[in-house]
Amino acid sequence: MRTNALNIKRSIAGIAGIALLAIPLTACGSEDDTTSSSSSSSSSSESSAKPQAVAAIDALEGQDTRIALDKGFTDALTALELTPGVVGDAKLEGGSLIFPITGGNVSVFEPDEVDPYVIGQIQHEGSGLSLTAGDTTVELTNFNVDPGVSRVYGDVTVNGKVAVTSAFLFQLDGRTLEPLQTEGSTAILEGTQVKISPVAAPLLNETFGTDKVTLDLLVGIAKITVDVPA
Repeated sequence: MRTNALNIKRSIAGIAGIALLAIPLTACGSEDDTTSSSSSSSSSSESSAKPQAVAAIDALEGQDTRIALDKGFTDALTALELTPGVVGDAKLEGGSLIFPITGGNVSVFEPDEVDPYVIGQIQHEGSGLSLTAGDTTVELTNFNVDPGVSRVYGDVTVNGKVAVTSAFLFQLDGRTLEPLQTEGSTAILEGTQVKISPVAAPLLNETFGTDKVTLDLLVGIAKITVDVPA
């Protein structure tokens, strides 16, 4: 299902800010780990010990990632005569694209112990964004957020035919990320910038016969809402 042309205004530290969601949910290691570490007299043994996650969300379930579309992005679509729309379970409401979270996991380590210190994925299977010009429709779907590298991967089809899978579609910039918010049993991270990746820009330009899809074009601002496990 696709939506008509939009009248709109303007997801994770990079998305690594998702770490804040995980910290209250699990203990910071086991007593056995602590005892073993404190009783060891060998510095080499301590240094070789595998880093333990500070916290983890083993199974992300429920809620969504919303992208409040930037006016610069929608203006660019208008100039290119591209009509945006939604695919599958995605929605377009109040100027925001909404992609349900369908799975994934996140583990968080001490920043000075592991690089990247947030690893995992946030999956959005069965939804996506479409761009249509004339008889050409490109669909970007099945978004998978990788917080460790601040990237969003996804599948690309052109007129229903698969062009590429697991492509690097969006770059995330979390320098504008706001502090964690909590509402009931949910946690919210908002403020990460979502930009067109250096892979997606030339692909879209080639498909639509233009050179106006620029690198780092700001798509919008992400708001991620997740259910916090009891």
